[in-house]
Amino acid sequence: MILLRSLLFQFLFYSFTILYMLVFLPALPFVTRRQMWRLVVLPWSRGTGWLLRTIAGTHVEITGRENIPDGPLLIASKHQSAWETIALLPLFSDATFILKRELMWLPVFGWYAAKGDVIPINRGARAAALKAMTVRAREELAKGRQIIIFPEGTRRPPGAPPAYKFGVAHLYAAFGVPCLPVALNSGLYWPRNALVRRPGTIRVEILPPIPPGLKREAFFERLQADIEPASDRLLALGRAELGMTAPEMPPQAELSP
Repeated sequence: MILLRSLLFQFLFYSFTILYMLVFLPALPFVTRRQMWRLVVLPWSRGTGWLLRTIAGTHVEITGRENIPDGPLLIASKHQSAWETIALLPLFSDATFILKRELMWLPVFGWYAAKGDVIPINRGARAAALKAMTVRAREELAKGRQIIIFPEGTRRPPGAPPAYKFGVAHLYAAFGVPCLPVALNSGLYWPRNALVRRPGTIRVEILPPIPPGLKREAFFERLQADIEPASDRLLALGRAELGMTAPEMPPQAELSP
Protein backbone atom coordinates (compact mmCIF):
# COMPACT_ATOMS: atom_id res chain seq x y z
CA MET A 1 0.00 0.00 0.00
CA ILE A 2 2.83 2.42 0.85
CA LEU A 3 4.43 1.78 -2.53
CA LEU A 4 1.16 2.34 -4.41
CA ARG A 5 0.49 5.58 -2.55
CA SER A 6 4.08 6.66 -3.20
CA LEU A 7 3.74 6.01 -6.92
CA LEU A 8 0.47 7.94 -7.04
CA PHE A 9 2.08 10.84 -5.19
CA GLN A 10 5.02 10.85 -7.61
CA PHE A 11 2.70 10.92 -10.61
CA LEU A 12 0.54 13.72 -9.21
CA PHE A 13 3.52 15.73 -7.92
CA TYR A 14 5.35 15.76 -11.25
CA SER A 15 2.13 16.33 -13.21
CA PHE A 16 1.19 19.22 -10.90
CA THR A 17 4.69 20.72 -11.10
CA ILE A 18 4.96 20.53 -14.88
CA LEU A 19 1.43 21.82 -15.44
CA TYR A 20 1.92 24.65 -12.97
CA MET A 21 5.15 25.80 -14.60
CA LEU A 22 3.74 25.59 -18.11
CA VAL A 23 0.57 27.50 -17.24
CA PHE A 24 2.52 30.44 -15.80
CA LEU A 25 5.38 30.31 -18.30
CA PRO A 26 3.89 32.85 -20.78
CA ALA A 27 3.57 35.40 -17.95
CA LEU A 28 7.11 34.89 -16.67
CA PRO A 29 8.72 37.80 -18.61
CA PHE A 30 6.04 40.22 -17.44
CA VAL A 31 5.88 39.62 -13.67
CA THR A 32 8.32 40.72 -11.01
CA ARG A 33 10.28 38.31 -8.88
CA ARG A 34 8.09 39.08 -5.87
CA GLN A 35 4.93 38.50 -7.92
CA MET A 36 6.30 35.14 -9.06
CA TRP A 37 7.01 34.29 -5.41
CA ARG A 38 3.39 34.95 -4.42
CA LEU A 39 1.66 33.55 -7.49
CA VAL A 40 3.83 30.55 -8.34
CA VAL A 41 6.41 29.54 -5.74
CA LEU A 42 4.31 29.64 -2.56
CA PRO A 43 1.18 27.99 -4.04
CA TRP A 44 3.36 25.27 -5.60
CA SER A 45 5.12 24.62 -2.30
CA ARG A 46 1.87 24.47 -0.34
CA GLY A 47 0.19 22.37 -3.02
CA THR A 48 3.03 19.86 -2.85
CA GLY A 49 2.60 19.71 0.93
CA TRP A 50 -1.12 19.04 0.50
CA LEU A 51 -0.43 16.21 -1.96
CA LEU A 52 2.17 14.67 0.33
CA ARG A 53 -0.19 14.81 3.30
CA THR A 54 -3.29 13.63 1.42
CA ILE A 55 -1.80 10.95 -0.82
CA ALA A 56 1.24 9.67 1.05
CA GLY A 57 0.01 10.38 4.59
CA THR A 58 3.16 12.38 5.37
CA HIS A 59 2.54 15.27 7.74
CA VAL A 60 4.86 18.06 8.86
CA GLU A 61 5.62 19.44 12.30
CA ILE A 62 7.69 22.63 12.51
CA THR A 63 8.90 24.08 15.80
CA GLY A 64 10.93 27.21 16.50
CA ARG A 65 9.27 29.63 14.08
CA GLU A 66 9.72 32.30 16.74
CA ASN A 67 13.50 32.02 16.19
CA ILE A 68 13.29 33.44 12.65
CA PRO A 69 14.60 37.03 12.74
CA ASP A 70 13.51 39.78 10.39
CA GLY A 71 15.73 41.10 7.62
CA PRO A 72 18.62 39.57 5.66
CA LEU A 73 19.58 36.15 6.90
CA LEU A 74 21.75 33.12 6.15
CA ILE A 75 19.83 29.87 6.68
CA ALA A 76 21.94 26.72 7.14
CA SER A 77 19.78 23.62 6.86
CA LYS A 78 20.44 19.92 7.22
CA HIS A 79 19.95 18.31 3.81
CA GLN A 80 18.54 14.76 3.61
CA SER A 81 15.86 15.06 0.94
CA ALA A 82 14.42 17.07 -1.91
CA TRP A 83 11.60 17.87 0.50
CA GLU A 84 13.37 20.77 2.20
CA THR A 85 14.07 22.49 -1.13
CA ILE A 86 10.29 22.78 -1.47
CA ALA A 87 8.82 22.96 2.01
CA LEU A 88 11.16 25.45 3.69
CA LEU A 89 10.24 28.26 1.29
CA PRO A 90 6.94 29.39 2.91
CA LEU A 91 8.74 29.89 6.24
CA PHE A 92 10.50 32.97 4.90
CA SER A 93 9.41 36.21 3.28
CA ASP A 94 11.79 36.28 0.30
CA ALA A 95 14.13 33.30 0.25
CA THR A 96 16.57 32.14 -2.39
CA PHE A 97 18.91 29.16 -2.74
CA ILE A 98 22.54 28.56 -3.48
CA LEU A 99 22.49 25.70 -5.99
CA LYS A 100 24.77 24.05 -8.52
CA ARG A 101 25.04 25.86 -11.84
CA GLU A 102 23.98 22.85 -13.91
CA LEU A 103 20.40 23.18 -12.65
CA MET A 104 20.16 26.55 -14.39
CA TRP A 105 20.55 24.80 -17.73
CA LEU A 106 17.36 22.77 -17.35
CA PRO A 107 14.55 23.95 -19.65
CA VAL A 108 11.67 25.72 -17.88
CA PHE A 109 13.04 25.08 -14.38
CA GLY A 110 16.16 27.06 -15.19
CA TRP A 111 14.06 29.96 -16.47
CA TYR A 112 12.08 30.06 -13.25
CA ALA A 113 15.28 29.82 -11.21
CA ALA A 114 16.78 32.74 -13.12
CA LYS A 115 13.64 34.80 -12.53
CA GLY A 116 13.88 33.99 -8.83
CA ASP A 117 17.48 35.30 -8.69
CA VAL A 118 18.86 32.07 -7.26
CA ILE A 119 22.62 31.92 -6.72
CA PRO A 120 24.32 29.37 -8.99
CA ILE A 121 27.72 27.97 -8.14
CA ASN A 122 30.22 26.24 -10.41
CA ARG A 123 31.56 23.54 -8.11
CA GLY A 124 34.49 22.81 -10.39
CA ALA A 125 35.88 26.35 -10.21
CA ARG A 126 36.65 26.20 -6.46
CA ALA A 127 38.16 29.58 -5.41
CA ALA A 128 36.63 31.45 -8.33
CA ALA A 129 33.26 29.85 -7.60
CA LEU A 130 33.44 30.90 -3.96
CA LYS A 131 34.25 34.48 -4.95
CA ALA A 132 31.42 34.66 -7.49
CA MET A 133 28.98 33.10 -5.02
CA THR A 134 29.95 35.65 -2.38
CA VAL A 135 29.35 38.57 -4.74
CA ARG A 136 25.94 37.28 -5.80
CA ALA A 137 24.88 36.41 -2.27
CA ARG A 138 25.84 39.88 -1.04
CA GLU A 139 23.65 41.41 -3.76
CA GLU A 140 20.65 39.34 -2.66
CA LEU A 141 21.18 40.06 1.04
CA ALA A 142 21.29 43.77 0.24
CA LYS A 143 17.71 43.38 -0.99
CA GLY A 144 16.72 42.06 2.46
CA ARG A 145 16.46 38.46 1.27
CA GLN A 146 17.12 35.20 3.09
CA ILE A 147 19.67 32.80 1.60
CA ILE A 148 19.19 29.07 2.14
CA ILE A 149 22.36 27.01 2.02
CA PHE A 150 22.94 23.33 2.68
CA PRO A 151 26.33 23.24 4.46
CA GLU A 152 27.02 19.63 3.49
CA GLY A 153 26.59 20.52 -0.18
CA THR A 154 24.46 17.53 -1.11
CA ARG A 155 21.79 15.26 0.34
CA ARG A 156 23.04 12.89 3.03
CA PRO A 157 21.25 9.74 4.22
CA PRO A 158 19.59 10.03 7.65
CA GLY A 159 22.17 9.29 10.32
CA ALA A 160 25.19 9.56 8.02
CA PRO A 161 28.28 11.15 9.61
CA PRO A 162 28.22 14.92 9.04
CA ALA A 163 30.26 16.27 6.12
CA TYR A 164 30.05 20.06 6.43
CA LYS A 165 31.90 22.22 3.89
CA PHE A 166 33.75 25.32 5.09
CA GLY A 167 32.05 27.52 2.50
CA VAL A 168 29.20 28.26 4.91
CA ALA A 169 31.72 29.75 7.37
CA HIS A 170 33.17 31.90 4.61
CA LEU A 171 29.73 33.32 3.81
CA TYR A 172 28.92 33.89 7.47
CA ALA A 173 32.15 35.83 8.00
CA ALA A 174 31.78 37.81 4.77
CA PHE A 175 28.24 39.08 5.30
CA GLY A 176 27.86 39.97 8.97
CA VAL A 177 24.27 38.69 9.19
CA PRO A 178 22.77 36.10 11.57
CA CYS A 179 22.81 32.43 10.59
CA LEU A 180 19.71 30.36 11.31
CA PRO A 181 20.43 26.64 11.85
CA VAL A 182 17.71 24.19 10.79
CA ALA A 183 17.53 20.54 11.87
CA LEU A 184 15.18 17.98 10.32
CA ASN A 185 14.51 14.30 9.67
CA SER A 186 12.95 14.47 6.19
CA GLY A 187 15.16 11.71 4.78
CA LEU A 188 13.22 9.11 6.75
CA TYR A 189 10.00 9.93 4.89
CA TRP A 190 11.14 11.32 1.52
CA PRO A 191 14.44 9.46 1.02
CA ARG A 192 16.89 10.46 -1.66
CA ASN A 193 17.05 8.31 -4.81
CA ALA A 194 13.96 6.31 -3.83
CA LEU A 195 10.31 6.17 -4.89
CA VAL A 196 8.87 5.47 -1.46
CA ARG A 197 7.16 8.23 0.56
CA ARG A 198 6.55 6.96 4.08
CA PRO A 199 3.51 8.01 6.13
CA GLY A 200 4.29 9.73 9.39
CA THR A 201 5.53 13.16 10.48
CA ILE A 202 8.50 15.03 9.06
CA ARG A 203 9.87 17.11 11.91
CA VAL A 204 11.73 20.39 11.49
CA GLU A 205 13.36 22.33 14.31
CA ILE A 206 14.35 25.94 13.68
CA LEU A 207 17.11 26.63 16.16
CA PRO A 208 18.08 29.98 17.71
CA PRO A 209 20.05 32.13 15.26
CA ILE A 210 23.81 32.39 15.58
CA PRO A 211 24.62 36.10 15.82
CA PRO A 212 27.23 37.63 13.53
CA GLY A 213 30.73 38.30 14.73
CA LEU A 214 32.14 34.87 15.58
CA LYS A 215 35.45 33.73 14.14
CA ARG A 216 35.06 31.37 11.20
CA GLU A 217 36.34 28.31 13.05
CA ALA A 218 34.19 29.03 16.10
CA PHE A 219 31.11 29.51 13.94
CA PHE A 220 31.82 26.34 11.97
CA GLU A 221 32.06 24.28 15.15
CA ARG A 222 28.99 25.88 16.70
CA LEU A 223 26.86 25.33 13.60
CA GLN A 224 27.54 21.61 13.67
CA ALA A 225 27.12 21.47 17.44
CA ASP A 226 23.68 23.07 17.06
CA ILE A 227 22.36 21.14 14.05
CA GLU A 228 23.68 17.62 14.55
CA PRO A 229 22.32 16.79 18.05
CA ALA A 230 18.94 18.30 17.13
CA SER A 231 18.80 16.31 13.88
CA ASP A 232 19.80 13.13 15.72
CA ARG A 233 16.99 13.72 18.23
CA LEU A 234 14.47 14.18 15.41
CA LEU A 235 15.78 11.05 13.68
CA ALA A 236 15.27 9.07 16.87
CA LEU A 237 11.66 10.30 17.09
CA GLY A 238 11.06 9.43 13.46
CA ARG A 239 12.57 5.98 13.70
CA ALA A 240 10.47 5.24 16.77
CA GLU A 241 7.38 6.33 14.85
CA LEU A 242 8.21 4.25 11.76
CA GLY A 243 9.24 1.14 13.67
CA MET A 244 9.98 -1.76 11.33
CA THR A 245 9.41 0.37 8.23
CA ALA A 246 12.26 2.76 9.12
CA PRO A 247 15.19 2.70 6.66
CA GLU A 248 18.45 1.07 7.67
CA MET A 249 21.05 3.33 9.24
CA PRO A 250 24.29 4.02 7.34
CA PRO A 251 27.37 2.20 8.66
CA GLN A 252 28.92 3.76 11.80
CA ALA A 253 25.94 6.11 12.24
CA GLU A 254 25.01 6.80 15.83
CA LEU A 255 22.05 8.77 17.14
CA SER A 256 22.21 10.87 20.26
CA PRO A 257 19.82 9.73 23.01
